[in-house]
Amino acid sequence: MNKTPFRRTRVAGAIAGLACALGAGHAFGAAFALQETCGSGLGNAYAGGAAAAEDACTVWSNPAGMSRFSKNQVVGATEIITPSFKFQNGNSQPALNQPLGNNGGDAGSTVAVPNVYLVMPINNQWAFGVGFNVPFGLVTDYDSGWLGRYQATRSSIKTMNVSPVVSYKFNDAFSLGVGADWQHISASFGANVNYSAALLQAAGVAAQQGLIPPALVPVIGAATPGLDANSTVEGSDSAWSWNIGALWNLSPDTRIGAQYRGSMKYHITGTVSFTYPQLPSLPPALAPVVGLLAANVNNAIPNGGITSDIKLPDSANISFFTRLNPQWDLMADAQWVHWSTIENLTFTRTTGAQLASTPENFRDTWRLSAGTNYHLNDQWLLRGGFAWDQSPVRSQYRTPRLPDNDRYWLTIGAQYAFNKDFKLDGGFGYLWISNPDINQNAGSTAAYGLINGHYSANVNIFSVQLTYSF
Repeated sequence: MNKTPFRRTRVAGAIAGLACALGAGHAFGAAFALQETCGSGLGNAYAGGAAAAEDACTVWSNPAGMSRFSKNQVVGATEIITPSFKFQNGNSQPALNQPLGNNGGDAGSTVAVPNVYLVMPINNQWAFGVGFNVPFGLVTDYDSGWLGRYQATRSSIKTMNVSPVVSYKFNDAFSLGVGADWQHISASFGANVNYSAALLQAAGVAAQQGLIPPALVPVIGAATPGLDANSTVEGSDSAWSWNIGALWNLSPDTRIGAQYRGSMKYHITGTVSFTYPQLPSLPPALAPVVGLLAANVNNAIPNGGITSDIKLPDSANISFFTRLNPQWDLMADAQWVHWSTIENLTFTRTTGAQLASTPENFRDTWRLSAGTNYHLNDQWLLRGGFAWDQSPVRSQYRTPRLPDNDRYWLTIGAQYAFNKDFKLDGGFGYLWISNPDINQNAGSTAAYGLINGHYSANVNIFSVQLTYSF
């Protein structure tokens, strides 16, 4: 065996490109916008939100709707979202020097989404409001050792949005509302690193440089299979944007609402960190060589700072609401989201080196919904709704961070009025997600393996809301 010492930098520089790619994983995987910004709206599949102005949730859906309020009102709501993403293997392939792995279990994770809104009429024309909600978010978490572990293990995106808004009532027919949005985002993305492949690559580079005998490369590969490191990318930022809405009263019982919400431009800063595996017991003659190779791999994927520029989409929607008679209300909604602002997601080390760049190529989307209310009596209001929710994810770019596809909503809800000022809402929604197919290797089957198969996916949503006028 050639025991010639070799300098760490010679091999590390040669394998840095592969090692950085192995350690990066994917940033985001799919749409992560949340419709669940109002507890009472769930029962109607959020149809008519910009026109109904039923409660203080209008701070978010259309601030012009505050012109309909004659009293102060506060709303507090929580939505419990329980998605299910179960991967079913088709023809997946293992990464180099690794077992294939399992199907990952159910990657869906239950999350609670809070919203709080306050409306305060100032006089017959002006009103002020403020809202707190969570407009974007996701959590997916796969079982340890799953076959897509080199693309994704755990993903978490959390946002917090605060919206101060004002409205002005020009006359009985038309109102306008405008507001600002301050939003904070924090994200964390985990993936495994195919450490065995990186060791094998380092050995191959050392052999090419004449530092070890070429015959030693397969020996090293056979002695170090199934080794994984872990990588975590974390970052956060805050940004400002704006929104505007209008409300037209066509008659006392019929109105149309429209709203536009601007994009959010983030410059995320954070860190990438790696946890390296413990090497297996090796023969005394082989251990020093593998130890030096491991040191080179570790040197090529160091911990450090990262940045990323991300532009979350602007959106526009138009809503219709009408009261047919004392018992029935009908509502409809069309929403457009400018998801094509996200073409790729790139993370760059603060040294200037690129850590990862993931092509997303999102498409713009539509969401169409319809709903109805039935006023059973002075205390009880029953709700129902249906929606078609288009996904921005193109099938060829789908990743396991969030295996998204078009969704169909079926929702029900009810409201109980304790008195004219105090009301309780509850709702339930079931979302069918068209089975998302996936055929993804993140650019290198040797490094990442190949995820080939499809997901069985659905979402259950529960909401509860208290509304108090004073």
